[in-house]
Amino acid sequence: MTPFLTLAGKRALITSGTRGAGAATVSLFRELGAQVLTAARTKPDALPDEMFVAADLMTAQGCVNLAEAVEARMGGVDIIVHMLGGSSAPAGGFAALGDAEWRRELDLNLMPAIRLDRELVPAMVARGDGVVIHVTSIQRELPLPEATTAYAAAKAALSTYSKSLSKEVSPRGVRVVRVSPGWIETEASIELATRLAADHGGDIEEGKKRIMDSLGGIPIGRPAKPEEVASLIAFLASDRAGSITGTEYVIDGGTVPTA
Repeated sequence: MTPFLTLAGKRALITSGTRGAGAATVSLFRELGAQVLTAARTKPDALPDEMFVAADLMTAQGCVNLAEAVEARMGGVDIIVHMLGGSSAPAGGFAALGDAEWRRELDLNLMPAIRLDRELVPAMVARGDGVVIHVTSIQRELPLPEATTAYAAAKAALSTYSKSLSKEVSPRGVRVVRVSPGWIETEASIELATRLAADHGGDIEEGKKRIMDSLGGIPIGRPAKPEEVASLIAFLASDRAGSITGTEYVIDGGTVPTA
């Protein structure tokens, strides 16, 4: 019997696949039969050498190097999943953000996808087949002014770019889809909850509650699990989603209060 979902025979590039939802996506894609290549600055010990490329994707040259590795190791790519993202901007609202902070947020959350697509999508178009998944964020709609203005703006730009790309390449056989997570319970988010708990004299559950409260609450009462985000991405990357393109799928436990 043919399984409901398979990625057998697919060549996939997943950026930032060493932690959190990225690592969960790498693991699931491999389980579903895909050949996977991922990239980050540092390789975790558990990841086989043949699956990893050390690259600083915040630089143009790092993206070129990764694209060259994709061609050399896999002979091209069928699926690109842009997982890379995050924020290190200081708290303090818009006035605390100088040009350097804005540039860093754009270089981390927008430019790697643009540069890698520019290198890799033309071959998909020439072949008439491929899938590009841009991981955005609900913060493009629900920014937290105290600390994530630049991150949210960069993700909003990524979403708009993704929509435009889909209109250009979907008629030529390449699907482009956005996945917009809310709070995901990753190693980094647990570290944040732990810090918040320590700062306010509570336990880790109190720290988690503070994060959820800052988002206006999560109706299901918990953050998404990395494996849940990976499952959505895998479905959208598969042939089961062959008529889905140009749209965004939110996975946030109901955080965004509108449809």
